[in-house]
Amino acid sequence: MGEEGTEGTVHLLCLAASSGVPLFCRSSRGGTPARQQLPFSVIGSLNGVHMFGQNLEVQLSSARTKDTTVVWKSFHDSITLIVLSSEEDTLELRLERLLQMVFGAMVLLVGLEELTNIRNVERLKKELRTSYRLIDSFLRDSELIGDLTQCVDCVVPPEGSLLQEALSGFAEAVGTAFVSLVVSGRVVAATESWWRLGTPEAVLLPWLVGSLPPQAARDYPVYLPHGSPTVPHRLLTLTLLPGLELCLLCGPRPPLSQLDPQFLEHWWQPLLDPLRACLPLGPRALPAGFPLHTDILGLLLLHLELKRCLFTVEPSGAKEPSPEQRRRLLRSFYTLVTAMHFPPEPGQQEEKAENATHQAQVPRACYLVSGTEEPGTGRRLVALQLGPRRLLLLLSAQSPIHGLRGLASHTLHALTPLL
Repeated sequence: MGEEGTEGTVHLLCLAASSGVPLFCRSSRGGTPARQQLPFSVIGSLNGVHMFGQNLEVQLSSARTKDTTVVWKSFHDSITLIVLSSEEDTLELRLERLLQMVFGAMVLLVGLEELTNIRNVERLKKELRTSYRLIDSFLRDSELIGDLTQCVDCVVPPEGSLLQEALSGFAEAVGTAFVSLVVSGRVVAATESWWRLGTPEAVLLPWLVGSLPPQAARDYPVYLPHGSPTVPHRLLTLTLLPGLELCLLCGPRPPLSQLDPQFLEHWWQPLLDPLRACLPLGPRALPAGFPLHTDILGLLLLHLELKRCLFTVEPSGAKEPSPEQRRRLLRSFYTLVTAMHFPPEPGQQEEKAENATHQAQVPRACYLVSGTEEPGTGRRLVALQLGPRRLLLLLSAQSPIHGLRGLASHTLHALTPLL
């Protein structure tokens, strides 16, 4: 398994399906945004072969060359997205989910009507520029993983019940049911209505907040790709502490002026210490002092029914491999086990999911071990699924292979009350 993103280039193309006119092209190299653009002849050829297949009633979804993977996807017979990746061992699942997130981001910021009823291509190109920052964040090496798992990145605050109670009272006071606390693009706490947001907006909204430059307050128009793709809502964000933002999804009311500093202080000043305790949770996700085995270098815990996840590569003070390498390894391992080893996730291949229900009640595990020629070297990755929870662990090379499943079972048991 290669380390996704260490080498290679990703090109993302967006075209008007009917005319083949390019709307934008975004690129990254080694997980960093790049200015490199594909020649128009290559763009035309990639779109042409896809349209040729459609004319023959053949759906071309993916292709591989010696060093590149290509995935096509059309949305509402109006927008065609194409992604090319020369990163090592890239699986189609990762690129398919990237395209779903990109189209979701386009709907979130432009609206479905503009994308399905294209009246003026040049105007649409200008409107789509508002989505570039969010789309580029999917192409770079991110500390988040919701773009791949399609689950909301979360953290576990040390005093979650206090924050939850304050959040519910604040939501009632301002007259909206959709309120959340977000730290570095991860949800700390949210109202029940916020948690009931559909996919992909539940993932996209905190990701959008985390991708924007710091600002004391924002009043941002957004569409909900699942819940309200043609009628915009207002996303209000208020910075309580640097890196910690209060997010409200609402209609015409309340006006931003109502949420003045005195009003915010009334609700949140008494909780200043619990709020400060949330700030270090961005990269760690778990409260300080949470007991984890010292061999654990990174973990990903998913609740597939709630569509939430905990992701961290900083549970211990180990220096090697680097956090970037750990994230790439866990992302690649997640893609591998999801595509090949575990039953379908909720909402995917529903007809097969029923047959796998009884299997989901029994723990299932898979391992990836490499570089075992010399003791204490190589990689140790283990995945364990029990019911709706799936746990992926990256372990140090010193961790004994025969103990991988036991360590994963113990860790999953410890983490279960959190998610």
